[in-house]
Amino acid sequence: MTTSTLTEWDFCAPSEPPAPLKPRMRGWIHAWACLISVVCGITLVSFAGGYAGPRAVGATAVYSLTVCAMFGVSAFYHRTQWQNAQSRGLMKRLDHSMIFLFIAGTYTPFCYLLLKPETYRWILSVVWIGALAGVVLKVCFPHSTRWLGVVLYLVLGWISLFMLPEILAGGGVTPVVLLAVGGALYSVGAVLYATKWPNPWPRTFGHHEFFHAATVVAAVCHHIAIWFAVVASA
Repeated sequence: MTTSTLTEWDFCAPSEPPAPLKPRMRGWIHAWACLISVVCGITLVSFAGGYAGPRAVGATAVYSLTVCAMFGVSAFYHRTQWQNAQSRGLMKRLDHSMIFLFIAGTYTPFCYLLLKPETYRWILSVVWIGALAGVVLKVCFPHSTRWLGVVLYLVLGWISLFMLPEILAGGGVTPVVLLAVGGALYSVGAVLYATKWPNPWPRTFGHHEFFHAATVVAAVCHHIAIWFAVVASA
């Protein structure tokens, strides 16, 4: 009999423990959010094309693709009853990775539509490089401490503070307020994810459902803010 040594670099290594029993609502919030985001994304990109031109189409398309991908991958991962540890581990890594891409995707329309070129270039560079670094962290180092990913999520999210003055000048108060509320909700969701709290109904609506609910409400706030950005940029 031969043995082999598995390392963190074994992309499909069966490093995940057996899947715990999932609450009945696990994944449904993001499943419905994915379907709605497809419709909302098509509507947003179509409106941007007719109202603000090709630049707005590209920016809103990047955002829409990342939000649909994040909710879609999350729903697939959480709704599937995985029997294979390798497949479950791979999808878990992809699920966590998509959050980073979604963060960067959300920055894209605000940067292109409301910021000065010298501002949006450095912000988008930092955010997208940080997002790709987060993907590498989740894919290649799946056993890294839970808090490391959470801190990186929060740091990438709150870089937005540097662009608020220009958004206020170019888009007005409403998108700034929506950005702030959405950012606060994402931050709360990140803490709930890291602490696995609260967990009042573990068989139906567990701690992870609170995290998913926070991300959906935050995404709605930012989606509405992007509409204001498109209108203001025309």
